[in-house]
Amino acid sequence: MNHLATNYQDAIGLLKELISTPSFSREEDQSAGVICRFLGLHRVEHSRTGNNVFAFNKHVDHTKPTILLNSHHDTVKPARGYTLDPFQPVEKDGRLYGLGSNDAGGALVSLIATFLHFHEQEGLPWNIALAATAEEEISGPGGIEALLQNPYFREPMHGKMPACAIVGEPTQMQLAVAERGLMVVDAIAHGRAGHAARNEGDNAISRAVEDIGWIQAHAFSRVSDLLGPTRMTVTVIETENKAHNVVPASCRFVVDVRVNEHYTFEEVLGEMRQHMQSELTPRSMRMRSTSIALDHPLVRAGVEMGRKPYGSPTTSDKALMPFPALKMGPGDSARSHTPDEYIFLEEVREGIRLYTDLLDRFFHQPA
Repeated sequence: MNHLATNYQDAIGLLKELISTPSFSREEDQSAGVICRFLGLHRVEHSRTGNNVFAFNKHVDHTKPTILLNSHHDTVKPARGYTLDPFQPVEKDGRLYGLGSNDAGGALVSLIATFLHFHEQEGLPWNIALAATAEEEISGPGGIEALLQNPYFREPMHGKMPACAIVGEPTQMQLAVAERGLMVVDAIAHGRAGHAARNEGDNAISRAVEDIGWIQAHAFSRVSDLLGPTRMTVTVIETENKAHNVVPASCRFVVDVRVNEHYTFEEVLGEMRQHMQSELTPRSMRMRSTSIALDHPLVRAGVEMGRKPYGSPTTSDKALMPFPALKMGPGDSARSHTPDEYIFLEEVREGIRLYTDLLDRFFHQPA
């Protein structure tokens, strides 16, 4: 059995153990331990900070640039409608079922297997850092952001950041070179309370409806070839009123804004405030739109392999990396967060093979 085949068998074993280990966001202590034990059994020196686990190739050289291999080991909670035990790995018809199998366990174990393939090789032109991180599903501060700022993680790089990264997420092993940003905006339409029977007050719902109508009709002018237009969607609406006969003084609603790479959050928010009467407050501006240049060596290497660049509508830890990152991994994003989540076993095998090929080609790309 060759090295990659051995790594595949080990990767499937690790994935089954991770499926069996509940690892909801901020509750990843046990899955972090599983990954640490796995690396230890493979004689890989590794470290853990919080619920983030990281390691470097054996012959790390601080004079060389570093590529980061990153994926997450936290999961969402099981969706309604599971017919199988989400924490019981089940192989059936070439599929491996279980919570987190597709998002993003398959990518994580494939990246770990790829890291093991290169771990002891001497003379690599790049250092390889491996990071299995926490809190990705909630974009929490204790995940990749905390790790990248950790001096202990950056010490082998003499305090520098990685030069680039592969972020393991289910993309069917295609090249997600761009990613929409996500800004959630809390809106409050203000009116004046009154009695409905006497036609009193200023109905805040009516004011909210006017703003929602503008949101539905508005088209941002800068359209991306990769990501399409920037889009806004109202996802929640409510008032504090419980009585049927009171005109509400305020109406709250939530706007989910998906931003392409041609806009900053500040620009989008400014355009909203220019046309809307509601009070607008963004919850966060951390998850910005990102892109990696099509002529970046990582992308060039992927294109050489017949992989296709595209723009991803979903966000990931790529948004929190202050350096170029390519999102790529086995599995299908359409299966994420669905009942009876699964990944094809062959997708993991292909993931290891293609990740390994990608790095081999990347290491030999001209600068």
